[in-house]
Amino acid sequence: MEVRASHILVGSEAEARELLERIKGSEDFAKLAQQKSKCPSGRKGGDLGFFKRQRMVKEFEQFCFSHKKGETGVVKTDFGWHVIRVTDIKK
Repeated sequence: MEVRASHILVGSEAEARELLERIKGSEDFAKLAQQKSKCPSGRKGGDLGFFKRQRMVKEFEQFCFSHKKGETGVVKTDFGWHVIRVTDIKK
């Protein structure tokens, strides 16, 4: 199985939760990633492409492989706070 995900990396839980609420309120995920993400993937709207298990840090991977396509949430890793959206799944 492979998952495709996008994320926005920020420095605080409060900022991540605020972005999540803005996304739930129908703001564009990719535009927010371009504006707010501290990760180089922000330039691509946060898109990380497809990946298999054991390619990402544990907390990030657990979210991605336990949620359905289109689901979005907040996860903390050693890199910071991520707003993650599962964008596709290949069986």
